[in-house]
Amino acid sequence: MITRNGVTRVVEPIVDQRPAPAESGRYLSEDERVAIADGVRAGRSARSIAEGLGRAVSTVCRELKRNEVQGNYQPHAAHQLMLGRRPRPKPRRLETDAELRALVQHYLDKRWSPEQIAHELDDKHGHSIAVETIYQALYSPHRCVEREARNVLRTGRPHRRPRRRGDQRRPRFVVPITMIEQRPDEVLDREVAGHWEGDLIVGAFNRSAIGTLVERTTRYTILIHLAGASRAATLRDQLIATFDALPAVVRQSLTWDQGNEMCFHHVVAEATAMPVFFCHPGSPWERPSNEHTNGLLRDYFPKGTDLSIYTPADLAAAQDELNHRPRKTLNWQTPHDLFATILNKPV
Repeated sequence: MITRNGVTRVVEPIVDQRPAPAESGRYLSEDERVAIADGVRAGRSARSIAEGLGRAVSTVCRELKRNEVQGNYQPHAAHQLMLGRRPRPKPRRLETDAELRALVQHYLDKRWSPEQIAHELDDKHGHSIAVETIYQALYSPHRCVEREARNVLRTGRPHRRPRRRGDQRRPRFVVPITMIEQRPDEVLDREVAGHWEGDLIVGAFNRSAIGTLVERTTRYTILIHLAGASRAATLRDQLIATFDALPAVVRQSLTWDQGNEMCFHHVVAEATAMPVFFCHPGSPWERPSNEHTNGLLRDYFPKGTDLSIYTPADLAAAQDELNHRPRKTLNWQTPHDLFATILNKPV
């Protein structure tokens, strides 16, 4: 409201006078384009101009290539061109290119995956298209290719599964873990006993499990019965009890994969006075002895069965039979005999 000469009147705000939103620092500003034009007229190189602006040299080169006409670069005209190109959303490529859309549809009808289609088009048809472009066309509410994604893709999902980037993923463990690179070198050569590898073998529908421990030098195996409601808490208690029953000479370290069942790794390490190391995700070869033993154990505990039906006595019988089996890698000695030798060796 404005009062003038005793008269008060309401003044409506003028839309055009509202401040324009601040430009993102991700894009070149109009002032930076003027600086680029000044640098070009002065005969400076693109690298020199970029250093003065604090930008990548590729940014300056791309700007000149896109907006320079016959060696003449007009900064204000270039800025207006940028403003015209920026508005979103833009028409999708498969909406505007009928030939490309027909090719994609042809291979979708053959139930090819988007990755297979993108490779085929680039390799044999001269069309370069991103896999993501095909996925967006399939899952967009306004699809530009026929048939629903659930009827085309092997996953059969009606909606896309959200995925975080690597730097957005939350850590699996609350307490930071120690990676396998920090293990002592003596673990690799298997000359020192007492370094263990551990894992779970799981039953049908991931509803039951058996803990497995393998000593790297002797291949001696210990099976852990997990009958508790909380697998992580039960595994924690059983690991502590198992290692407490062993002498200190065979309690050097434990290596595990990054399964959620080891969320109490810090408690196990403190209670047993043993460091716990973790493998990289999807790297079973970093626990070779344990992985090989788990394969042997499937003769006793087949995949796809309910492992909760096995009692501690069943586990002890399988463990005893496996440890008394001679191994070629041990020069035909048994894990039981070698492990007993280490336990009986005078300190």
